[in-house]
Amino acid sequence: MEQRVDFYKASPEVLKGMIALENVVGKLGLETSLLELIRLRVSLINGCAFCVDMHTADARKAGETERRLYAVPVWRETPFFTERERAALAWSESLTLISQTGAPDEDYALVRAQFTDAELVNLTLAINTINAWNRFAIGFRKMPVA
Repeated sequence: MEQRVDFYKASPEVLKGMIALENVVGKLGLETSLLELIRLRVSLINGCAFCVDMHTADARKAGETERRLYAVPVWRETPFFTERERAALAWSESLTLISQTGAPDEDYALVRAQFTDAELVNLTLAINTINAWNRFAIGFRKMPVA
């Protein structure tokens, strides 16, 4: 597959905004491991090869285990994730697939039980941000470096 547009070069102002948003997400107080899990899960759902590659590498650097990384696609069927992580993963799936899920009350109840109001808003921003990155990378065919 060939890259369509180098979006980093094509519109530096847009990328400055995206990077600023990503920097905000990094300062919201959510656990790095949690952020990497949701970035990975959302990228897997969206089929973003570039982001899956980047976030598995970033998660490993942050201390994530191979076993848990391999289990992210099947997180519901494994005992490897905390209740907080499970709630965040469910909320990530609900929002990423919102046209199919409508963000159901069941998923909201799970995340509500694990996150404060501020954390829930912060988590939602993090989910929205990785979805936006996925759309840039997929739309413009950004490829992982071999």
